Amino acid sequence: MLPAPPPGPPSPREGTPAELLARVPKLLEAMRSVGSGLGLHSTLHRICETAAELTGARYAALGVLDEDGDGLADFVHHGLDEATARRVGHLPDGRKDLLGALVHGPEPVRPTDLTREPPPDGPCEHHSPARSFFGVPVKVRGAVFGHLYLADKYKGEPLNDHDLALVRVLATEAGTAIGNARLHEAAQQRERWIDGSVAVTTALLAGGDTDDALQEVAEQARRLSGAAAGIVLLPADGGGLEIAAVAAPHRTNSLGVVIPPENGIVAELLSGRPVFVDDAATDPRLEAGPVRAYGPIMLLPLCRDGRVLGGLVMPRARGERPFTRTERELGDRFASQAALALTMADAQRDRERLAVYEDRDRIARDLHDLVIQRLFATGMMLESAQRRAAAPEVRDGVGEAVDELDVTIQEIRSAIFALQQPAEAPTGLRTRVLREISMAAVPLGFTPSHRFTGPVDTAVGDPTGRNLIAALRETLSNAFRHARAGRIEVVVDATALLPDGRPGVRLTVSDDGVGIPAGGRRSGLHNLRRRAESVGGASGLGPGIAADGGGTTVWWEAPY
Repeated sequence: MLPAPPPGPPSPREGTPAELLARVPKLLEAMRSVGSGLGLHSTLHRICETAAELTGARYAALGVLDEDGDGLADFVHHGLDEATARRVGHLPDGRKDLLGALVHGPEPVRPTDLTREPPPDGPCEHHSPARSFFGVPVKVRGAVFGHLYLADKYKGEPLNDHDLALVRVLATEAGTAIGNARLHEAAQQRERWIDGSVAVTTALLAGGDTDDALQEVAEQARRLSGAAAGIVLLPADGGGLEIAAVAAPHRTNSLGVVIPPENGIVAELLSGRPVFVDDAATDPRLEAGPVRAYGPIMLLPLCRDGRVLGGLVMPRARGERPFTRTERELGDRFASQAALALTMADAQRDRERLAVYEDRDRIARDLHDLVIQRLFATGMMLESAQRRAAAPEVRDGVGEAVDELDVTIQEIRSAIFALQQPAEAPTGLRTRVLREISMAAVPLGFTPSHRFTGPVDTAVGDPTGRNLIAALRETLSNAFRHARAGRIEVVVDATALLPDGRPGVRLTVSDDGVGIPAGGRRSGLHNLRRRAESVGGASGLGPGIAADGGGTTVWWEAPY
């Protein structure tokens, strides 16, 4: 039901050639107005307002067809309140109302009196008692883009043939303006996706932490697609796909969740096929998945050289529009670029890892061929001096020195053995912590002390363990670059209790360095806090272990 007509200016005498000629300047001004601006949605609104002003119509609307041409993808209006616009713009199947009848017709439709003449495809469910109405198709490069609808005039005059003629001319100009706006919007959209691909490539090849790079992929995917979240999936050890990164405006505990290989969508992604879901709530393949609460979803495989590296998931909120064909194409290109960047980053890390192993092998050879031999020769010289010494206290002192040399030689041989171990990553959390400490000892110039408490290897789950290792790496790196510390203590306590009473693990890294200046950068600390929050934990700072209370202590905790 349309609202009562508001008071308006009196209409001139219409229906004569003179009246049509008098409106030509107004038509030219309307065409100029429609052609100004490049924003698509603002252009549609301008067309509605201009058509209403040109004809003196009380109501104007423009329905934009979806990609399949079966219904409306957008509906802008002028002179309608929101409740009426929702009723008029609702086109479930294109057959139940007058606007639906126009969707399938490329020619203008003009019922003479809607109070007496029913719509051509049957009665209208929300039929308005408007006295006059017509709809004109708006074509863009020969294809119907949508339909411009006008209803009634002020004081009840009917829309006449001259109005229809003017609106048809205006619709032609509107098609050109819409075409330009669509090209401009498409160019901007592609530019945004290209910029996002560049940001992802830069993050992955920057040589930083892998988890941070994956988080950048998720953030860019969410921003570019207009999704409610961005999710990166990587193959899990036991099959299926594991959630490796999540970008969402709210806190989530889905990081580390494994979607089993029996899931139908996982099977499709692992086979390299994209999956598009119109509504996650009604798709049986997502019945037990972490995206069940969303609406339309775009799931894209991360493929490179025929190998599936993982998946990229972009879900929209329930009730939002599905992804368009253009968005699907741009998303697929973004996923391909992300997969290429992942491959290049893996190759770069492999080269760096190989360089580290080659350096470790060289250090092991030098220790064996040079250091141990010199220590052994020094020990023999001390033993000879011990036998010639007359004073007992001298012999005892030299003997203790020889014993210390023997212990040192054994420790160096153990270090050589550790340096020559295979490159496979260990599975235990304790061993991974020790590896990080050993790797940090080279740039630091000393080995941080360490202590383990509780069932570190058996109680701590893999998602928490991975993030703890990343937090330890970040903290040791900060200590080397900024703290100028001479002593560092690392404690991993698997018997900790979190503030909410849950059992968990707490990592504490303390140093005797210079501390954090008041205006210093906090990006590393932000990363630590984000990692902790992603698995339901927290992170913070405290005083260090220097004699005067100086230095810094960083603590990081999370549930098992």
